[in-house]
Parts: sequence; C-alpha cells; structure tokens
Amino acid sequence: MDSNRQIYLGRMVAFAVTPSGRPAALYRVSSRSFPNRTSIVSADGQQVSIVPKSGHETDIRKNPYISYNCARLLGRMVVLSNGAHTDPIADKMGQGMAPRDALALGLLAMDYEKDDYSTPRIAVTADHRENSGWLGSVRKDGLEVRSFALEAGTLIHLSTYGHDVLEVGRRSAFTPETPEEACRFLISGGVFAGFSCPVTTVAAVSDGQGFRLAALDVRMAPDAPA
Repeated sequence: MDSNRQIYLGRMVAFAVTPSGRPAALYRVSSRSFPNRTSIVSADGQQVSIVPKSGHETDIRKNPYISYNCARLLGRMVVLSNGAHTDPIADKMGQGMAPRDALALGLLAMDYEKDDYSTPRIAVTADHRENSGWLGSVRKDGLEVRSFALEAGTLIHLSTYGHDVLEVGRRSAFTPETPEEACRFLISGGVFAGFSCPVTTVAAVSDGQGFRLAALDVRMAPDAPA
C-alpha cells in the first residue's frame, strides 16, 4: 500500500483467534518520533521488553515512556500493553485477580501518559483455553475495559490514536497460526498494512498448553501477505 495513504494510529494491541481456533494477543509499536527501538524476549521466554536500539540509549532521557516491559506470560494467561502498566496488571492477575479487575485497577492507577498528546494506556489479556480476551484503555476522557469473543480467523484491535475507543464492529481477518507469522502480519498483513510507521512487533499465540512469545523488528521482517 502507498505509504501516503496509510494512517497513523500509534501503538496497538489486539486480541485474535487463529484460523485453527487458538487465541492470540498482539502488540505493535508504531512511532514517528522514536523509531530506533527493539523488542527483546527474555532468556526464559516469559517476558518481552521494548528498549532503545544500541546507539540510541539516550532517547530514554527525551521520553520516559519509550522503554518498558510490553509482555508477560502467566501460565495459561498473557498480558501485553503499551507501557509500564504491563507489570502491575500481570502481578495482579498472577495473584488471582480476574482480568477485568486487574486491567481496570492497573490502568486507573497508572492513568494515561502525561506527554504532549495525553497518550492513552492500552492493554490486552488472553487465556489459552478461551476464544475470548479482554481489551482495556485509559484515556484523558475515560476508562474502558471489555471482553470480546471472536470466531476463528478474526481479530479486534485497539490503538493509542484514532482507534482508541473499544468498538464491537472493529473486527478484521487474521490468518497467522504461529507467533512468528503473527509478528510479520502485524507489520504489513491484513488491516495492519494500512497503518503507518511500524517499528517492532510482539505476538503471543497459544500452542494448546500455554502461550509462546515471539518478537520481530521491522528492519528484520520479510514482506508479509496482505
């Protein structure tokens, strides 16, 4: 797609169900101001962090919101988000709190980002046993947390700009079956082909026993099917 026709939505989270019926939680960093970032999967495969690339470490002094843990695995569940609220949400869920309550509490406590754009905090949680997931957003004008049940081969996304309100009708096709395929899809596949400035992607896809994480930077990604 012509980049001039793409729209900028900022960071995005999504809940999806693969064509074979397995749940997935997704995250994409899109950025015009701080594109020099990468996703790093922890050695134990249980966490993913967003950090500046080598040579750009001082960017963190310009914006405190550009580095954070964006994904945490919790046995049968996973949490992905666009900021430091990943950890408190995951910690509460790890203590047995229901996803709805953990999302609402974590988002309300952290509140929207106090930058020039009052950027919302967004998050997604999923359980590998279910084809429903929770999406949440805290904005300057409100807090939303909602569960969505999806059919196989579909996804629903939420972004920091433009698509920052939860909408039942915002569903689109989802074709990947693995977290690696999902990362490529988030860069230039399906509905994401219409969104500009991708930087790095993270995906958690159920393997039937739990979730498996993968991450991919845009410069490393081969072309993905639309």
